[in-house]
Amino acid sequence: MVALPQIAPMLASTGPLPPQRADQLWSAETKYDGQRAVVYLPGDGSLLLRSRSGADITAAYPELHGLGEQLPGPAVLDGEIVVLDRHGRPDFARLQPRMGLAASPARAARLAAHDPVHLVLFDVMFLDGRLLTGLPYTERRPYLRRLVAPGPRWSVPASVPGHSRQALELTRSQGLEGIVLKRLDSVYEPGVRSPSWIKVRNIRTVDAVIGGWVPVRGRQGGPPGAVLVGEPREGALRYLGSVGSGWNEQERGVLAELLAVAADDTCPFAPPPAVPGARWVLPRLVAEIRFTTRTRAGLLRQPVWHRLRPDLAPDDHA
Repeated sequence: MVALPQIAPMLASTGPLPPQRADQLWSAETKYDGQRAVVYLPGDGSLLLRSRSGADITAAYPELHGLGEQLPGPAVLDGEIVVLDRHGRPDFARLQPRMGLAASPARAARLAAHDPVHLVLFDVMFLDGRLLTGLPYTERRPYLRRLVAPGPRWSVPASVPGHSRQALELTRSQGLEGIVLKRLDSVYEPGVRSPSWIKVRNIRTVDAVIGGWVPVRGRQGGPPGAVLVGEPREGALRYLGSVGSGWNEQERGVLAELLAVAADDTCPFAPPPAVPGARWVLPRLVAEIRFTTRTRAGLLRQPVWHRLRPDLAPDDHA
């Protein structure tokens, strides 16, 4: 049996659409809101899923095990695990209970029966003993298409070259997060956040580290009224602002439990923000925050809570 190489996923940079004169150099794929997964197929009918951090998450997604039986292998593929709503749009809130269940296969199986996931496979890095990372995108893509036939729980996304503006507008009209643009001549760069892949979102978001919180006004022992978030920059956690809207009571309750576990006496921000009544926590939790723009000082304008990101570490941005 061929030994499969361990390959870290290539990451996309955040950026604008390319100028129209350069549009023909790029191809657009839909950006899916889920959990990144590298898929290892040894060719014996089995399958191994690893997260961006390299953790084995295979047991969390039993409905994907059939992929190993369908693909001949040996192969290493790149993709995104999502839960789709009835309109075919990714619903991260429905995926979130599945994440972290690699050590609880029985519970994962119960949730799979109710809310099965779908695996979107968008790249192939290794196939039949050959490393494909040095090939351009336009050559890797046909290998992927020939290898992966649409299945009950997996598919290959459409790739639209030369029409990035139309592709972005289509995702906006369908209520999707955005697109990922990939240079047609780009090689696969394992573990690198590359300018050859650009994610363009329909909404502005930032993956922010939670460094503290303040209680609901007038309820000192109550749940968080707002969280204090920051962004790792130049070796320090720089304060981005206070976020106190966008969550429901269930999310607030879960967050309160996590903040209590992470409580700390030391402010993690540098410089410390002047926030009356602030409670500090160890900077371990990452949240995705929506915002309109940034101030000159770098603070977020009109920040709104979007979701907790248990799949990201504080120094790991999606």
